[in-house]
Amino acid sequence: GDIQPCVALGKGLADAGYEVRVVTMANFEPMVRQHGLEFFLMEGDAEALVKDMLRQMDGKGLQFVRMYRGILRTFGAISRSYHKAFSAEALRDSDAMLSQLPGGFYSYDLAEALQIPYIALSVIPQEPTRAWPVPVLPTRASLGQWYNRQTFRFTNLVGWQPFRAPINRFRAELGLKPASFLWGNTLRIGRERVPVIQGFSEQVVPTPPEWGEHIHTTGYWILDEPDWQPSPELRAFLDAGDPPVAIGFGSMPVPDPDSTTRLILEALESSGQRAILLSGWAQLGRQALPETVFPLDYAPYPWLFPRMAAIIHHGGSGTTGLALRSGVPSLVIPFTADQPFWGERTHALGVGPAALPFSTLTADDLAAALRTMLSDVTMQQRAAQLRDAMAAEQGIQTAVAIIRDYLDRWDSPGKGNARG
Repeated sequence: GDIQPCVALGKGLADAGYEVRVVTMANFEPMVRQHGLEFFLMEGDAEALVKDMLRQMDGKGLQFVRMYRGILRTFGAISRSYHKAFSAEALRDSDAMLSQLPGGFYSYDLAEALQIPYIALSVIPQEPTRAWPVPVLPTRASLGQWYNRQTFRFTNLVGWQPFRAPINRFRAELGLKPASFLWGNTLRIGRERVPVIQGFSEQVVPTPPEWGEHIHTTGYWILDEPDWQPSPELRAFLDAGDPPVAIGFGSMPVPDPDSTTRLILEALESSGQRAILLSGWAQLGRQALPETVFPLDYAPYPWLFPRMAAIIHHGGSGTTGLALRSGVPSLVIPFTADQPFWGERTHALGVGPAALPFSTLTADDLAAALRTMLSDVTMQQRAAQLRDAMAAEQGIQTAVAIIRDYLDRWDSPGKGNARG
């Protein structure tokens, strides 16, 4: 969910004449190379890390303390991998650094040492605002504008402290002074008005008045896969009846795939609805399925979602964007982190029912949400209107133009062909 939008943006930059190198884990190497980008390995197994993170949360990923501990253990486990990757001599020829690591971890430090441009990328709204609490706060209740803004400061403070020592060791190796004891590089990045490019839609997250002109919301970065073709079996299932619903949890594993699949099948039977069951990292649909449910390992969401009657997903930023662009109602079943935020936005926009947390999900609640999405004409009309409003957005092209303009204006000894 974090990597695919960056690969899409990287492909856009490559098409504009830049050399693009993506630093990520081996799980994503095929995707990176398939789209003609250079791959640089960062050690670690993304799927195993996510499974471990959710296991640490023990089914309570929407409780802040449990979520915080799980995320910190996960990032702590790969801190050495970040250190090793960003210390590599092979990255020293970079001419610019584009990164969506929180607080610019490691990437901002390397860019500072190399005296090259740094641009922050984000697929969730991480910039402080009075308009809403920080999106990674599972409790979405707001206690007012002052509270909302303080939640951003609080999460930055508690998020930085476990990484302060390793990142300052990295900075020392680069010959740099330590980052701020309390805030890391975050306040400095803000003072320098480092460009922040956000890969989501203003139709979904309106720009608050306090964001400066260096913060850009471009629209979603959608990966084009023109060579993909559906199997004859998938086409036959789609043609055999009314549009089905799509159900999948993307990169979210579940403790018991068979039990979760049975819950979904019960809700589908109760609502009388056909479905496409997306396996994902949850490994849904491994047992025998009725003829009204089609198991699917993969299909590009921009192709699949508009053909559905409704979409049920985990609430990752990219999946949410593609669901909202599809023109049909959608339901978010959040597990942790920013997913409740996207569930809240989906419901507030009137294009889906209130989110149903996975930890308390029941077949009856899921069936009721399905019936609502399939019968609520106003919700269906709003979903179509939102699709039409987002249709003109050119997220990748807009982001590439912003990056090109910034790099063209950059004045430093490290300026070059913007390879990064």
